[in-house]
Amino acid sequence: MQSNHFKRHRRLRTSDAMRSMVRETKLTTDDLIYAIFVIEGENIKNEVPSMPGVFQLSLDYVIAEVKEVYELGIKAIMLFGIPKEKDKTGTGAYDDDGIVQRAIRLIKQEVPEMLIIADTCLCEYTSHGHCGIVEQEKVVNDSSLALLAKTAVSQAKAGADMIAPSNMMDGFVVTIRKALDKVGFEDVPIMSYAVKYASAFYGPFRDAADSTPTFGNRKTYQMDPANRLEAMREAETDIEEGADFLIVKPALAYLDIVRAVKDTFRVPVIAYNVSGEYAMVKAAAMNGWIDEQAVVMEKLMAMKRAGADLIITYFAKDVAKWLQ
Repeated sequence: MQSNHFKRHRRLRTSDAMRSMVRETKLTTDDLIYAIFVIEGENIKNEVPSMPGVFQLSLDYVIAEVKEVYELGIKAIMLFGIPKEKDKTGTGAYDDDGIVQRAIRLIKQEVPEMLIIADTCLCEYTSHGHCGIVEQEKVVNDSSLALLAKTAVSQAKAGADMIAPSNMMDGFVVTIRKALDKVGFEDVPIMSYAVKYASAFYGPFRDAADSTPTFGNRKTYQMDPANRLEAMREAETDIEEGADFLIVKPALAYLDIVRAVKDTFRVPVIAYNVSGEYAMVKAAAMNGWIDEQAVVMEKLMAMKRAGADLIITYFAKDVAKWLQ
């Protein structure tokens, strides 16, 4: 039977209080992970030119940054390291006295409540800028796995609460899981960059982490942006190999993938709000073309609405202040 009256959906939009009451998706500081770039040296606070408000920090600046983050209510950080020297095999990544390992120990000493996620990759540490061992200008998969496992174990020994391998080598999750378990770190979770696309949105990050490849690109190991079913295969494989969290990277142009992964797998899903997404908003806001706060909050809400349980974002400190 057809109703004689049209539906008045606007009744639920009549005031701030009403809209808040029926809001389906919530964003809190518990949802945020803040990325920090730690550089070797002293008295260094280099602003990344393509990422206003983001800095490369030496250890003497890191603790103040971490304390500020924690006081804002953000309980997790992801650490990236920039070493003084690089070589073909990325030795600095798995050096027990490497920059990330020292940063982890220092943060655990000064801000023990902070949850530290260690990015586990070789690209910041290799002279060629690729995420694994290179032979004849080809990134070799299996020999790279041993070094990634060494890196994960070294980071866990330093006190990392979680390992986040981002290299996209086949078999990286199971290799790292076995290595961690073997030395007694069976309780350290793996937050896998399970679905990582070969994206144009990473440009500013490579300025921040000094990790631009010296030849070629990463399309032989990162995913083709055109593919969706491949993302599901990658995520399923990582779950089978022992991943505890799944990252989808980038976030904004891949919200369909975030939703598909969330609907299919029963583990926490993380959206990585990457550097290019950050830089575009910052540039437009600095030109007065957009309302930065409104746009950022809408973007992050979209990531939550798509199914993300957590969001890695360079906007985390700003968002925490806005939420207050």
